[in-house]
Amino acid sequence: MKLAQFPEYIRPRLIPEPKGEMRYRCLGCNHEIGIDRLLYTCPNCGSVLTLYDRKFEELLKVDGKTWREIFDYRRMLNEQSLKGIFRYYEFMAPVIPLESIVYLGEGHTPLVAANAGLRELVGLDFFFKNDGLNPSASFKDRGMACALSYINFFAKEKKIDKMLAICASTGDTSASAALYGAYLGNLLSSAVLLPHGKVTPQQLAQPLGSGAKVLEIPGVFDDCMKVVESLAEKYHVALLNSKNSWRILGQESFSFEIAQDFDYEVGDKVVVLPIGNAGNITAVMSGFIKFLKAGVIPALPKIVGVQSEHADPVYRYYLEEDEAKRVFVPVTVQPSVAQAAMIGNPVSMPRVIQTVREFNRLAGEKKVFVVQVTEQEIMDAMMIANRNGNVACTQGGETMAGLRRAVEKGYAKPGEIGILDSTAHMLKFLTFQEMYFQDRFDPAFRVEPRKELKNEPLLVKPAAIAKFPGPGSPLEGEEMKHFVEQTVAEIARILDLEKR
Repeated sequence: MKLAQFPEYIRPRLIPEPKGEMRYRCLGCNHEIGIDRLLYTCPNCGSVLTLYDRKFEELLKVDGKTWREIFDYRRMLNEQSLKGIFRYYEFMAPVIPLESIVYLGEGHTPLVAANAGLRELVGLDFFFKNDGLNPSASFKDRGMACALSYINFFAKEKKIDKMLAICASTGDTSASAALYGAYLGNLLSSAVLLPHGKVTPQQLAQPLGSGAKVLEIPGVFDDCMKVVESLAEKYHVALLNSKNSWRILGQESFSFEIAQDFDYEVGDKVVVLPIGNAGNITAVMSGFIKFLKAGVIPALPKIVGVQSEHADPVYRYYLEEDEAKRVFVPVTVQPSVAQAAMIGNPVSMPRVIQTVREFNRLAGEKKVFVVQVTEQEIMDAMMIANRNGNVACTQGGETMAGLRRAVEKGYAKPGEIGILDSTAHMLKFLTFQEMYFQDRFDPAFRVEPRKELKNEPLLVKPAAIAKFPGPGSPLEGEEMKHFVEQTVAEIARILDLEKR
């Protein structure tokens, strides 16, 4: 719809202008810094930074009903920059002019209701939110759209004509960074660091296809992260990992979309998220908190974070019920099929601790839980989900296994509705599906394929056929008739078909 077709009272609010006043705030020493430079850690104490809008209180002067109308009307508005995550502009990064926003089709991914079989298996009604249908086939595009929109704006303001963006990755971040960097090709070039041998061929192909410089180093993600952090400290590069606070802002859109898609009633929802670097779960909690404070939603949902037993530092931290006794200890990760979550020392842990505390305080009760699942449970859940009409990745399997665990522990209760974050498209993880089908997992994974979930192609080549068609050598006449008859009969036997 065109702006003139909307009710007159809402038109002035539909096309926003930059009115925010954003600042970096250190989680360690509370030092505040302006956004006129690219920062990832506090220059005073080295702690992680968050971003906040000093004018956020202005948003509270608009009632929740009006905000809901603004977002619902914007859904129908044909304005390119507001079609994606910036539909929620005022709650996102309200300092970026609309003309600097980079939109590649990210956001507003579908909620797919679980069928009856999956609901019975898990013990609860639930939906997959399929973030694998973002442009680079993962949830990372939400954060990258915000981060690259800010860099685009920043470069124009500072009259910078060439920048290098760099990130460490287990696959999804590199694909997203390279894609969005390629779109800003006149301004930005990309380099990505990957742990050698720890990324699927499909994930490796993405940054290569987008033209990024791909550098593989020995070790795991945590080792790559240390290297890029050092590069960002010593050289003029734009870091695009979750230490980049603009990335975290973009990922808040996940919670805004859930709220809108459920008509802003989320008090009975259980949002289940895999935890890797812990930026995404932080962002989702932060988004819901913003909407609650502004009256857009009347209550907070439950949040369940999930970790594999092969990479579970956040789970171990919250095993201690007494907050005063909790001590964060990084872990040495073991091989995991949930590669994006195979992180032993998440950089956003300080953000998690602070945000969980605020989330529970505002909820008036404990509403954030962390559960642990096995590698076997992750793979089985992914295979079963996809046998039931989904395209879940291994992290999607992790969240489905996590919801089952939450139901077992009583964190998720009858009458509540689960929302599972399937962070990427299953095609990125075909290697693990093949390993499952062919029973060739390294023992370190501790995954034993279930016979009933295995699948492989069957070659149909009846013994009664002497000559088969091939490229450049088609069959004709009686030979073709014989080939079709024998092949049909063999297929009918394999599929146990009854004649008409």
